[in-house]
Formats: sequence, structure tokens, C-alpha cells
Amino acid sequence: MNKKELETRFYIADLETREENGVGIVEGRPIVFDSIADLGAFSEMISRGALDNTDLRDVRLCLNHDTSYVYARSRNNNVNSIMRIMPDELGLRFVAQLDIKNSHKAQDYYSAIVRKDIDKMSFMFTVEADEWEGLESEHPIRRITKIGKVVEVSAVTFPAYDSTEISARSKETLDSARLELERAREQRAKSVDTDSIELAKAKYNYLFKNGG
Repeated sequence: MNKKELETRFYIADLETREENGVGIVEGRPIVFDSIADLGAFSEMISRGALDNTDLRDVRLCLNHDTSYVYARSRNNNVNSIMRIMPDELGLRFVAQLDIKNSHKAQDYYSAIVRKDIDKMSFMFTVEADEWEGLESEHPIRRITKIGKVVEVSAVTFPAYDSTEISARSKETLDSARLELERAREQRAKSVDTDSIELAKAKYNYLFKNGG
């Protein structure tokens, strides 16, 4: 799988809301470190440190990854952005200001979160590095160790990522991840074969030199 390919993941999130002077404030955590997600063929988690040096310069807040309408945007993640993106020891947190006074869409978005009609978060990102554990098992674990870029976070109505139910939108990405799993297993098999050959050679040379 191309490590630059965009991937999406889903989590049940504690979305918090409050109103300040006609502005709807939404806080959430789209990325959680060391949270195991069952993707069916394998499990996956994002390791602590995966957000070190991640590109967070331009992140959008959307609904169900529909980028035709952006509710908030973090530009260069500075204090003047209406959305702040903050990596911390738990993962990634955001705080967004929604113009609920002048935008019906923003009001609907905010109200749906207040009512808990929307209680999940998703994020779109690229993977720079990952590691596999237990490739010889029926259910290995993929650890994402470095996220290259986060391009968008969404409040979503899709099934939660903490189950084996996966949204149709991310099916292609997960199919690619399964291919990556197959390739990783193939590479491991080749590595084992190579090690066996080298071991046999070393044994032969030892026996030959020592008259065995």
C-alpha cells in the first residue's frame, strides 16, 4: 500500500459543546493513542509519538467527510484560527468555533452534536510508517507509528470504528490495508526462508571445516 494514500478511521468520541456570544464551541478527540480497533482481518492502533512532526498546517472540520462544506478550518494552527488542533499525551484534540448565529448549517451541525445524534469522530490522514505484530497469527496487529499529515476531521453518523463494522466510504482503504497485510506476511516468509538458507550454509561450512 502506498504510504501516502489517504485513510479514514472512526472512533466513539466525547464531543463537548458550549455557547459563547452566539458562537457554538465544539471540542473533540478524533485520534486516540493505543486504542485497539478491530478491522476484521487484523487489529490496528496508533502508537504514542505517531503525531510527532505530523503536518497539521491545514485541517478542515466537516460532516461525514463531505468536503463540499467546511464548518471550521485550522490554518497554520495559530491562535487566530477558528479551529485549534492540539496533539497531547492522549492523542489529538480539537476546539472549533461554529458560526451558529449566521449559518443554518452550522446551527444544525451544532444542534445534532448537542442532542448526541452525532457522537462519533473520524479523521483523514496519511501513514508514513507502520509495524506489524503477529503476522504468523490469524489476527495480527498493525501499529501506525508515524502519521504524515492530517487533512480533515469529521463528526460522523457512520458505525463506530471500535467494532468490525466499517463504513462503505473507507472500504477501499481497508482493502488496501489488507493487501499490505498480505505483503507483510509474504516479506516475512521470504525473510524466514533466507534465514534458513543462511543457517544451512553456515552449518555446512562449519561441518566442512571441522571434518564433520
